Amino acid sequence: MSRIVILGAGISGHTAARYLNKWIGKNHEVLVVSPNSKWNWIPSNIWVGVGEMSEEDVTFDLPEVYKKAGIGFCQAKGISIHPEGSSENASPFITVEHTSAIRAGEIENINYDYLINATGPKLNFAATEGLGPEHGHTVSVCTASHAVEANHKLQEQIRAMKAGEERTIVIGTGHGMCTCQGAAFEYIYNVDHELREAGVRDKARIIWISNEYELGDFGMGSVHVKSGGFITNGKTFAESLMVERGIEWIVRAHVTKVEAGIIHYESMDGSFHQIPFDFSMLIPPFTGVGLKAYNKTGEDISSQLFAPNGFMKVDGDYTPRPYDQWSAADWPKTYQVPAYHNMFAIGIAFAPPHLISKPMQSANGTPINPAPPRTGMPSAAMAKAVAMSICDMVHKGTDKPTHTASMAEMGAACVASTGNHMLTGSAATMTVFPVVPDFEKYPTYGRDLDLTFGEIGLAGHWMKYLLHHTFLYQAKMRPGWALLPD
Repeated sequence: MSRIVILGAGISGHTAARYLNKWIGKNHEVLVVSPNSKWNWIPSNIWVGVGEMSEEDVTFDLPEVYKKAGIGFCQAKGISIHPEGSSENASPFITVEHTSAIRAGEIENINYDYLINATGPKLNFAATEGLGPEHGHTVSVCTASHAVEANHKLQEQIRAMKAGEERTIVIGTGHGMCTCQGAAFEYIYNVDHELREAGVRDKARIIWISNEYELGDFGMGSVHVKSGGFITNGKTFAESLMVERGIEWIVRAHVTKVEAGIIHYESMDGSFHQIPFDFSMLIPPFTGVGLKAYNKTGEDISSQLFAPNGFMKVDGDYTPRPYDQWSAADWPKTYQVPAYHNMFAIGIAFAPPHLISKPMQSANGTPINPAPPRTGMPSAAMAKAVAMSICDMVHKGTDKPTHTASMAEMGAACVASTGNHMLTGSAATMTVFPVVPDFEKYPTYGRDLDLTFGEIGLAGHWMKYLLHHTFLYQAKMRPGWALLPD
């Protein structure tokens, strides 16, 4: 009997758990370890953040779903990995701290035969002074509870505008090294839509602030897409959306500090600026969750397993080299940790070998560039490939993965809502193939333009709404869930 332990129950961890449970067989155990007992469909948090959905619409209880499926669940956060065991315990194990009300603070060691690190990111609000909803002056839509608070504060602003007051709203990224611009990109359009529905759009100045070199970069080195039969770039595509809606934008910006009502930022030219605001939603930078690793003698080997940002190094090529010398072939394919063949890292938990967007610095030497995105469809594809590999490794007794899911060989679709209304809403639908550009295979733009396109319209909104319900149905492991696309 093999025990497969999955650290984390986000999109990647939960997807791996579902498929392993389906394929591995009853003689083996699948155990999910997560500090949260609720599963959150994060892409729909932007609708919670404008009051179009409730927290209950985007979450459900994991223990109930796992119990019905026969998947083990432990509500705890991972503290450390011991891939060689210890002098007291010959088996590989993880050390966790329980977070449930009954066992809160209790430390436990959990043995494993295979380990999948799907811990996702730490929301590093502390990287920017004054950032975030808990100890700062901005709101967030990174979690369902954050989004509920964001909507509460947004509605306060709407009431003030209805009373005749003017407001400045700033949305974007809260640090020069942020990723996940897509969530902020969606949120700003939904806020714009909400203000129009409330009849107060004329009372609001809406500003986008981002660490992108140009609009539409999204950490993917920008994109060229087919739109309306023409080839256009991500900059033009994104700018047209903002111009149509009267949204201002600031790019090449590193937010240095947030005070009550004032955002301070540094520009690429090294100059410093301020933006007064009444309401602001800024995405934080991501880091690893802080897992440590130790060998059999208790020596700290964290630097061997993790990159400096805390994400786990897998089978990619992490050899330092100039940006113009990286290749699509550098990217991981199997997500196996080279030194430990029974360990994998998927989703945001794996360390990218390099930036996709060109590294940039301000005149003061401050890095200002988006980190690579690894969420949504890519996370699910990695999880499914790793689940298949582990099943084969268990059943065939091999240490070599059998399936791959390189981001340089997979596409992704993004449906970015620009207003949640069945008749007047819209969405920007964009597909890219591959996610990581391959200039050897596609020398002009790095991507296949027959599979990379963008459109804007009501149909895209209907698609996003349908996907919301489809993915929640699938995540709840309802009848026929495995027939649905990931």
